[in-house]
Amino acid sequence: MAGDDYSGGRLPARDLAVLAGARLRGLVAQLRGHHEIEDHHYFPTFRDAAPRLAPAFDLLAADHMALEKDVGAALAALGELVAAADGHDGAPPAAEHAARRYVAAGDRLCRRLASHLSDEEDLIIPLLIQRGA
Repeated sequence: MAGDDYSGGRLPARDLAVLAGARLRGLVAQLRGHHEIEDHHYFPTFRDAAPRLAPAFDLLAADHMALEKDVGAALAALGELVAAADGHDGAPPAAEHAARRYVAAGDRLCRRLASHLSDEEDLIIPLLIQRGA
């Protein structure tokens, strides 16, 4: 991952800004589309099929809001990194600081996303198996 390469000294902040921009924006687009389908189609369908699990689906939906906050923080950190790496801020230390902030924000997003996906799998896969889907 680019953040690991930056943290390990194998990727300069300027290159991180270039790589991270496309990758994060692609992830965010896919994530938002995925959550839109879940929130407006899958979760309501599953709630109807298994009403006793409605609180679990409410928690997953709440995770979507928390993930969106992490997405916002990562996008903001990316914006700072791109501006600093492009020299708008002027000083290389600013780019290094912005890169560290971006890596931290990206790590938070990825950790929360991994936990969320694990929770979804624990809940949804058994339902799909049970229903023969």
